[in-house]
Amino acid sequence: MKTLCLLLLAFSTFVSGCRDSKDSSTVNMLIESSPNNLDLRVGTDAQSERIGALIFDALVKKDEHYNLQPWLATAWEQPDPLTWVFHLRDGVRFHDGKMLTAEDVVWTIESLVYPAYGGLITSKSGSFQSIDHAEVRDRLTVVLHLKHPDSGLLFNMSDGLFGVVPKGSGRDLGMHPIGTGPFRYVSAIQDKEVLLNSNPDYWAGAPKLQSIRFAVVPDAITTALELKKGSGDIESNAITLDMVHSLRDAANLTTETAPSSVVVYMNFNVQESTLKDRRVRQAIACAMDRQAIIDALWRGKARLASSLLPPEHWARAPDAALAQYPYDIDRARRLLEEAGFPAGRDGVRLRVTLKTSTDETTRLMAVILQQQLREAGIDLQIRSAEFGTFYADVTKGAFQIYALRWIGVNEDPDIFRYAYGSGSFPPKGANRGRYSNPDVDQLLVLAGEATDQSARRKDYIKIQQILAEDLPGIPLWYPDNEVVHSRRLMGVTPAGAGDFDYLRTASVQ
Repeated sequence: MKTLCLLLLAFSTFVSGCRDSKDSSTVNMLIESSPNNLDLRVGTDAQSERIGALIFDALVKKDEHYNLQPWLATAWEQPDPLTWVFHLRDGVRFHDGKMLTAEDVVWTIESLVYPAYGGLITSKSGSFQSIDHAEVRDRLTVVLHLKHPDSGLLFNMSDGLFGVVPKGSGRDLGMHPIGTGPFRYVSAIQDKEVLLNSNPDYWAGAPKLQSIRFAVVPDAITTALELKKGSGDIESNAITLDMVHSLRDAANLTTETAPSSVVVYMNFNVQESTLKDRRVRQAIACAMDRQAIIDALWRGKARLASSLLPPEHWARAPDAALAQYPYDIDRARRLLEEAGFPAGRDGVRLRVTLKTSTDETTRLMAVILQQQLREAGIDLQIRSAEFGTFYADVTKGAFQIYALRWIGVNEDPDIFRYAYGSGSFPPKGANRGRYSNPDVDQLLVLAGEATDQSARRKDYIKIQQILAEDLPGIPLWYPDNEVVHSRRLMGVTPAGAGDFDYLRTASVQ
């Protein structure tokens, strides 16, 4: 990108906001926004879950194929469909020196189930509503008693989604989090930085990095400039593909590319009068040329999406089984006409507003969508705000349409309950568009209680088929992970969810 190249050449010897990366003890990672809450019981935005996963440990950990492996829980069993027994790792300490026991795990779980435990108000509580109560059997054994079978429960206690907190932790834990993870919280300044130091007593081995500074840089061009100068050491999917391409010849930088499970999507407020008719939502989908956007913004490094689940997932419906919405302006106009939106004298049939963050790629996507939808008579207004303000509007339902990414949580089919179940309206879940379909709800119950994976797959395929017709949201694409980092930083291997897990084992030279 010519503009970026000129800026790089003209860039001065100092950029405010980042420390000099010659300090080998600190790695400066550039992120787009501040985490909303580093307490993994509460934080649901990408930065909270990614940074929080370095501070806290989960009971189980996802491997590269999304299978669940032992972590703080070394083993578990189900003596019957309503009982889970977890055996905990011995010798694990919190950052304040306290030894982890079953009491901490029970407190963590029950604080998610019952607000009286710590006073939490969190959308994640919906993922634990199957739990009746948790029991301490002995110092290192936890027993969960369920109200009904829940095949997705184990996934909800995996890394990035769940973190064990000390017994007694309240709703203010996110202000100064204490976990058992590889890095200790030092400090945070909203919209500026989060500082973490290595945990030398980490049970899985102390990290090689001594400290990490997550510097908040909302502007993608500034992020690219700071990487070029060397005042930033690493970014993950925070700059456009054009910028990644422009940095390819920088002697101090290298790029890691890997397929991603992250899905970019648009969501509708289906209770809003303009968008209540699914034909309107289908028309918007038909008016979008998604492949053109992928080619323009992602340089082809993204895969089209027809579902929230990653393409390789065992529960993913094949594209041939789902309603499709290829780019078709005539079909879009016809659907709008059928829904009662004829063209006015100015050619406009419909006016809607898309809310986004100030993320550069999302902003550019919105501008392209605005142009594409205009051909179908859809006047798309764009409202961009810094992430905290934007996300607050999303969670309280103050939107017509918004664009976001599902990260990690869409690696389990329980995403459909969390995002589209009638019992998952905020704050109990992430059904922010207030979609409700009794057939989907019934299938979610059946799939959640089934123990046979083939039976669960059939139910989840039916759910995806209904969602593809109703279209409460549009899965757009799965972008590749693109991580640009300093050559002094070694061992950077991006994972499917785009998390920061590689910082556990990365080193500097």
